[in-house]
Amino acid sequence: MNALAAYGLLANALIFGAIAALLPLGILRPRAALAATAVALLAGIAPVMHGLFGTPSVTLLLLAILQLADRTPSPLTHRPALGLLLFAALFYPAALGCGSFDPYALGYQPWPLLGALVPVAAVLWWRRLDAWLIILAIDLAAWASGIFANLWDVLFDPLLVLLAAIIVGRRLVIRLIASRRR
Repeated sequence: MNALAAYGLLANALIFGAIAALLPLGILRPRAALAATAVALLAGIAPVMHGLFGTPSVTLLLLAILQLADRTPSPLTHRPALGLLLFAALFYPAALGCGSFDPYALGYQPWPLLGALVPVAAVLWWRRLDAWLIILAIDLAAWASGIFANLWDVLFDPLLVLLAAIIVGRRLVIRLIASRRR
């Protein structure tokens, strides 16, 4: 097993544990999350998740770790989720061949992409979004480790985009229900 496959299995187990941490179990929630992480590895849930969803991004792993650590509120709120959805709506069709430009290929020789992340980091620092700045720094360190071949794979993945869609959809449903009660 290579390092990327080992990372994928462990990351998917932690993500499964973070999903279990969302259950309303009161004081048993941390223990249930830890047990779910272990069960995901031992019962084969993590390999199934790895086969279905692929290797998770480091960003998604870090958000799962924050969930497991009971860090509230999560840095992935409505605005970052909406921004990620808008970016993914442009990125994925182009990466899948709609058009002549392939943005995914930029991730293999990412110097322009790294240059574009400098102003992003500056805005995160200026707006005091320390959690996102630390996530970005860890993402870049993970890419520099050489485990990932493409920088895009470190920054986001389809499962993270699905999570963002759930967050945005949840807020829209809450607003719809609130507007009907008036």
